[in-house]
Amino acid sequence: MSSRLVYSTETGRLCPDCAKPLTACACKAAAKARPQGDGNVRVARESKGRGGKTVTLVRGLALDAAALAALGKQLRSACGSGGTVKDGVIEIQGDHCDLVVEHLKKLGHSAKRTGG
Repeated sequence: MSSRLVYSTETGRLCPDCAKPLTACACKAAAKARPQGDGNVRVARESKGRGGKTVTLVRGLALDAAALAALGKQLRSACGSGGTVKDGVIEIQGDHCDLVVEHLKKLGHSAKRTGG
C-alpha cells in the first residue's frame, strides 16, 4: 500500500492527482476546459417538469463552453425563440426538433432526433 502526501505545512493541501498545491493545480482547470459531450449529437423534445411547456434539447455536442453558447445563440435565432445552455445541454423553448436537426447538419454535425 502506497501512502501519499496530502498536506504540507509549506504549501497547504495538495491535489490527490498531480501532487501539486491546490492553488497551483492544473488537473481541475484541464478537466473544466475539456468538452463534456461525447460527439453523438441528439435532439429531443421534452415537457416533463416544465409546467407543460415544450422544450427542444440538444445533447452530446463536444464543444467547449464558449462555442456551445455561440451555437446555442445561432440555434435560438434560427428558431426565433428563447432558450439557454445548462450543463452542456442547449435548451430551446418550443418544439423545433426538425429545424434544429436541419441547422446542425448544415453546420457539419451528425445530429439525430431521439425520443417521441
